[in-house]
Amino acid sequence: MSLVVPAARLLAAALSFGSPTSLQAQAAKVGQRVFVSNCAMCHTVSPDVKALMGPGLHGVVGRQIGGVPGFGYSDALIGLGGRRKTWTRDELDRYLADPGRYAPGTTMPVSVADAAQRRALTAYLAQLTAVPSAAAPSAVAAPAAPAASAVAATDDPLHWSADKPGRIHELKVSQLPRPYATDSASNNPRTVPRPEGTLPSVPDGFQVQLWAKDPDRGRVMVKAPNGDIFISSTPKRLVKVFRSSTGETADVVSTFASGMDRPFGMSFWPTGPNPQYLYVAFVNSIVRYAYRNGDLVATGAPEVVVPRLSAAVGAHSSRTLAFSNDGRTMFLSIGSATNVGENIGRAPPEPVAVWEARHGVGAAWGEEEGRALVLAFDPDGGNRRSHATGLRNCVGMYVHPRSDDLFCSINERDLLGDNLPPDYLTRVKPGGFYGWPWFYIGAHEDPRLAGHRPDLRDKVITPDLLLTAHSAPLGMIMYEAGPKATAAFPKAYDGDLFLTFHGSWNRHTRTGSKVVRVFMKDGVPTGRYQDFMTGFVVSDREVWGRPSAVVVQEDGSLLVDDDVTGEIWRVAPRR
Repeated sequence: MSLVVPAARLLAAALSFGSPTSLQAQAAKVGQRVFVSNCAMCHTVSPDVKALMGPGLHGVVGRQIGGVPGFGYSDALIGLGGRRKTWTRDELDRYLADPGRYAPGTTMPVSVADAAQRRALTAYLAQLTAVPSAAAPSAVAAPAAPAASAVAATDDPLHWSADKPGRIHELKVSQLPRPYATDSASNNPRTVPRPEGTLPSVPDGFQVQLWAKDPDRGRVMVKAPNGDIFISSTPKRLVKVFRSSTGETADVVSTFASGMDRPFGMSFWPTGPNPQYLYVAFVNSIVRYAYRNGDLVATGAPEVVVPRLSAAVGAHSSRTLAFSNDGRTMFLSIGSATNVGENIGRAPPEPVAVWEARHGVGAAWGEEEGRALVLAFDPDGGNRRSHATGLRNCVGMYVHPRSDDLFCSINERDLLGDNLPPDYLTRVKPGGFYGWPWFYIGAHEDPRLAGHRPDLRDKVITPDLLLTAHSAPLGMIMYEAGPKATAAFPKAYDGDLFLTFHGSWNRHTRTGSKVVRVFMKDGVPTGRYQDFMTGFVVSDREVWGRPSAVVVQEDGSLLVDDDVTGEIWRVAPRR
């Protein structure tokens, strides 16, 4: 579905701030399509529907900024609302163009770069009416109480208050709750300053220290062959290089490239000690920069490798990038456009066999065409093909350095209850189908799509490792230290994975905001994982940190990136 406004007259109407006209109504209709593609994953437009990850947008024009009672706004928006500032169409336009610049510290991850689409979107939002009985809300209203059917913290074995280094988790498919066993929560975490003197908790025998502070709050980290750490910042549209001469702190920081289109995943190519390029996944393309070991600044403009990834770029907009160990295959993950594809209909636009021959087994259609999958390419961007399907949002993607297996950490669907379905970590098999949107965790049918695709029931691959629902797993790394590493972990850690949990919104009692150790055997998850780095959660409503990425330094220490605070932590054995 194209989101380009089709005519100059309609564009002019979208740019108009005058009285509604038939052209303005057409512009709002285009804006509704932009909303569905970019915003509907997180926001509702009906006062009768519970808010999701973001606040409801009915009546947003004229509403005080940060003014929906009970929503966990960032301090950035609360501060604006505290000055009695309200949303106008012009303010919305500025915010949507670059949220991070408009409100430094906002947690809004999506921007709308195209001015015509943005103005059409504000035309649509201006039409949405407020709840008639609602009084002017306070920007600092107290959080709403959890629903009565929510599991009490003391009765919840997965509650964050029990997290501590060494705690082991083991979830089993046979123990999955039924759908809607609890009400579905809208419990977006509010971030607060790190309490003075507080450090993350790590296991006995380890110590943690601040390695660097990144004001641009990057989310993805990769290590260059020479040991430099590259970090992409989607909101600031740049990639930075961090270098440490001692391993203990970063003493050189440089902007490698800027002015990017929402950069996320990165990978060096050719694989091995002497790469020639840094590949970067933008929101709707893949580019590469010429690179030689030690480069702190890009030496030229990027070369476009894949000019277009999907028809629409909204909703899940992260794009993760990785190469096979032999460098012959480039993998790119794209998340779903919706929560569960409820509006795509029961059948594709052509016979199922023909559709799946072109798109892969279980590939969705309509607004979900080309979404919720992993694509594969040759390094030059050619030979595009579907590698695996039914993966709702493979934000964390990693090629195992010993087995060459492709791993995905999956952010599963929402609104089925506090503990359903589990997020998961799995090896991704070529041609594999992992269930979304019709099934979850094997052949468990989503009740919202019951009876739509019974032919797929026996084709769903059950993932390797179940994770607490709504943990939002992101980056991962296999632990391996060279023989000369001065801060190597104990031998028992060799070959295990470290995995970050960013934390989500769709659970009454918070989970996530930690780093876990995944127990592995011969490159395969054993079914258990262990809390390794905790202490970021303050309450069911508040967190001070949300880990997003991990890398192992040349000295064997572990770096953990927190994309909320911009703090990068170093974990090493205690001396």
